[in-house]
Amino acid sequence: MGSIKCNWADNSRGKLPLLVSFWGNEDGGSRRRGLKVMREKIKNSWVEFNDFARKALEMGRSDPRKVIFAVKMGLALSLTSLLIFWKGSYQDFAQYSIWAILTVIVMFEFSIGATFIKGFNRGLGTLCAGILAFCFAELSVVAGKFEEVVIVISIFLTGFCASYLKLYPTMKPYEYGFRVFVLTYCILMVAGNRTREYSQAVLTRLVLIAAGAGVTLVVNICIFPIWAGESLHKLVVKNFKDLATSLEGCVNGYLKCVEYERIPSKILTYQAADDPLYNCYRSVVQSTSEEDTLLGFATWEPPHGPYRHNYPWENFVKVSGAVKHCAFTVMALHGCILSEIQAPADRRHVFSNELQKVGSEGAKVLRELGSKLEKMEKLSPGDILKNVHEAAEQLQQKIDHKSYVLVNSEGWEIGGRPMELDLEDLINAAEDENMKLGSKSLSEAVLEVRSVSVGTALCYDAKNTLRTWPSNVSANGGSMVKGDEFKTYESASALSLATFTSLLIEFVARLGNVVSSFEELSLKANFKDPPIINMPPEPCKGVPTWVV
Repeated sequence: MGSIKCNWADNSRGKLPLLVSFWGNEDGGSRRRGLKVMREKIKNSWVEFNDFARKALEMGRSDPRKVIFAVKMGLALSLTSLLIFWKGSYQDFAQYSIWAILTVIVMFEFSIGATFIKGFNRGLGTLCAGILAFCFAELSVVAGKFEEVVIVISIFLTGFCASYLKLYPTMKPYEYGFRVFVLTYCILMVAGNRTREYSQAVLTRLVLIAAGAGVTLVVNICIFPIWAGESLHKLVVKNFKDLATSLEGCVNGYLKCVEYERIPSKILTYQAADDPLYNCYRSVVQSTSEEDTLLGFATWEPPHGPYRHNYPWENFVKVSGAVKHCAFTVMALHGCILSEIQAPADRRHVFSNELQKVGSEGAKVLRELGSKLEKMEKLSPGDILKNVHEAAEQLQQKIDHKSYVLVNSEGWEIGGRPMELDLEDLINAAEDENMKLGSKSLSEAVLEVRSVSVGTALCYDAKNTLRTWPSNVSANGGSMVKGDEFKTYESASALSLATFTSLLIEFVARLGNVVSSFEELSLKANFKDPPIINMPPEPCKGVPTWVV
């Protein structure tokens, strides 16, 4: 006791200040600060909990299927748990009822197709493991004193073979079945060795697993079923609508000279951002994995609703792939808005009507295809791409007529050209449409002086902040670079407009693949014919309309 007191007296000099600083000094300042920090933490935790609860309720309101799934899961578990109260002659059902409960937990998936896949894998794995366990159990009993050696060797062989085979590419859909096979086999061998009743252990577990699977299938199919095929159908329709929204937004934003004062870092790393245009085409591009998963589930589902037997689900994915092929072009169009090199607003205005028409007609085609797919209707007679092709042709003709806007025409030589030209001659030449052009079009050389002002690549962003490229070009139109360097910068800004127009025409060209894929799907899926619209008869010439 004396040595303890001495040690405490020696160490208290160094430890007492720490204790005082922790619990607070005499005036209680540290204690008040500690209580304040604790109150702030409790307040922040309460705010986070309220935010979590609000988001959880919003998730249930936005998708009621999630609430239905949770209710069905609880119902299936409650029904299976009744085996715990089994009072029959066979008490092993109550003792090993956890196998049925585990089967419900493992098999019960959100969609019917996923439940069938899990059920098939678990049933096949359990059956194969039960048969193999029964054979090795009988062999271990015959082995006598080498029983433990046989069990250990059999477990090694089973684990090795199952783990190696599941790595084979074609066995990927059955990976869960291999896991269930190894797990069931090991448990059966261990339990059988402990009770010395291998046959009874195997039979009891197979019956309980079958009971859990039966409850799962009945509850999941008969009570508000959730079909993976229907989810795949809605996802492809959503891709059409999202891509149409992104296309219109990109064209309108480019023509309005909407630019980013600073590109969001999340866009640069291909993550979620607040930009609706970015989120729309990003959801289309990133839907591949979800579509492949839903396709695998849908092929296992029985016929239901409008989806008959052997429904061509793979064609839905093919149509969505054609939509993604167009989405990559829209992504590039958005990249033109995000680029550092921008064309002046007056140059964009030259092609504004044609660009606007191509964008609106392209979005109209996408929405029409999405609506037809949602209603499961075939395309109406006629060419759905007629208007968008005409708009693209008009844009191409405008480019051919005013291609000098897209390049630096001062350095554009076809052959020898006059050395000295008057500005009046250039303007007069621009007005003379019938003159024969020699080495170079004089109207191209004038660069539409009256309508297009050739200057630095200036544009205004959403906050009306002047933006220039390159950085050494002053905001008032003056330039610190001279001669050929300035012309190079000017040409680069004009070519950005050429990039945008060419990408828009490429988008129209890719729309043909989408229409072809949709028509193939409509034939294989046997979509219904479009409604016939009876047009009023045209009045005969020379006869009053009221007579007709």
